[in-house]
Amino acid sequence: MNSIQHPKVVVLISGNGSNLQAIIDASQHDLPIEIAAVISNRPDVHGLQRASSADIETAVLDHQAFADRTSYDQALIELIDRYQPELVVLAGFMRILTTPFVRHYAGRLLNVHPSLLPKYTGLHTHKRALEAGEQLHGVSVHFVTEELDGGPLIAQAQVSVLPEDDPQSLAARVLEKEHQLYPLVVGWYAQKRLHLNQSGEVILDNEKLLQPVVFAPQDPIR
Repeated sequence: MNSIQHPKVVVLISGNGSNLQAIIDASQHDLPIEIAAVISNRPDVHGLQRASSADIETAVLDHQAFADRTSYDQALIELIDRYQPELVVLAGFMRILTTPFVRHYAGRLLNVHPSLLPKYTGLHTHKRALEAGEQLHGVSVHFVTEELDGGPLIAQAQVSVLPEDDPQSLAARVLEKEHQLYPLVVGWYAQKRLHLNQSGEVILDNEKLLQPVVFAPQDPIR
């Protein structure tokens, strides 16, 4: 793709890369981005193969080679910035990011999280939603700030929790929504419809979002 016409994006992964694949697939159709690189903190993960199969440059920066988070994140900043991205996308990047890293990419760092935030930050979200007797669960896309899974919300997609659900079946349906919602939000950013203002407020189509865009279980995500 022509980098002049399409903003450059760097995607960070730690594993399988299914959200990465959804973004790659969308970028080959109607998502106006250039994926400049895919970076993993773990070697030999399947997400790197997905990127290579799409002729996207890959890099591994193994966190185990660094003494602490600060030194790792500084090296990661230097690696990312070689590609001069307009946007950095976390797609299953299983690292808690330091404040200097988050501030360096303030307003251009997105994350997807498998819950309806602010509920169920952190891990094991599907199990926790089931244990709490939730009738609705889902996925959130948000700008990243220093607060873990606490940055300003952009959009959410809900799924109904079924009586027969276990964590695996619920996770599978949530993941389908992730694959639809994340490329959509990346597209909003790429089309300059979405940004984070200096007050930390989400602006979509020149309007301040008072609450995230919510897609109910039956709503098409588009």
